[in-house]
Amino acid sequence: MVKNITGIQNIMKGDKQSVVFGGSGFIGQHLINRIVRGSINFDLVQNDESTNFCDICNPIELHVNDISVIYNLAAIHKTPGHEDKEYFETNIKGAKNVCEFARSNKVNTIVFTSSIAPYAPSEVEKKETTLPMPNTPYGISKLVAEEIHKRWQAEKPSERKLIIVRPGVVFGQNEDGNFTRLYRAMKKRQFFYPGRKDTKKAAIYVKDLVRLMVLMAEKEKPGVHLYNTVYTPIHPIEDICKIMARVTDAKEPKLTIPSGALKLAASTIYFLGKLIGKSFDGIHPDRVKKLMISTNINGQKLLDHGYKMEYSLDEAIEDWYKDCKREGLY
Repeated sequence: MVKNITGIQNIMKGDKQSVVFGGSGFIGQHLINRIVRGSINFDLVQNDESTNFCDICNPIELHVNDISVIYNLAAIHKTPGHEDKEYFETNIKGAKNVCEFARSNKVNTIVFTSSIAPYAPSEVEKKETTLPMPNTPYGISKLVAEEIHKRWQAEKPSERKLIIVRPGVVFGQNEDGNFTRLYRAMKKRQFFYPGRKDTKKAAIYVKDLVRLMVLMAEKEKPGVHLYNTVYTPIHPIEDICKIMARVTDAKEPKLTIPSGALKLAASTIYFLGKLIGKSFDGIHPDRVKKLMISTNINGQKLLDHGYKMEYSLDEAIEDWYKDCKREGLY
């Protein structure tokens, strides 16, 4: 469960505090850096002494006074990468236990990081009003988790505030995800456009995401608030590659490989790696398939409600590159 309970309670006396579940992850670290003072991190992964061990799959038996907001980032999210049941066990149980923690500690504001996965990849534009149709265990688990949080809010609708953000691909320092893999492949001249150059990819810079989450927690009134947190207009993969090549030392890809040939090559490399026990920098046939289908997510509601990005895509990649001392993107 949670250790160092006495220490946590001492810290939590006085001013209102923010509790972050999953604060040791990529987004969580940036969020805690943003709010700096008055944040308590609960996570399975203990990066340092400030992290308090917590398994959200189990009841969180801790009473803390004066919590202003809970940021629930804790989840199993890497896909592909886990057994189907792991997404359900962690993401659904975790939502239930975090909401119960909020009830028992009389917290009236939760910011929940969901995903665009409940929409499923599609060429058709998706808005917040679009009927979710998830087609992966991860997407299904995230949609169920959203509903669990909504039930918590509905218990006291005039008092409780629930903010659900559905980010696209979140990129920035220490992500070790899609944008980092793209940069590495481009630098090695190993990235080729998979069948097309106009695949739309919803994305957001991590610094903008955490800033918006904190701002929403302060600004929004009681109720349920759902936002697609993505760049508007959305960027095609060709634009992302061109910007990345212009800003960094990576090389812009020129070739477009037929989708069938690319899927065959990815499958061959992946299964060869399985046989010899070696990973080839994230090459997986499912990831190649995802590259070929758009995540066409509309973020206009964000703008209509006065939330704007501080960084354009160019500025975000430049800022990330600067954070990495212009030695690469990591």
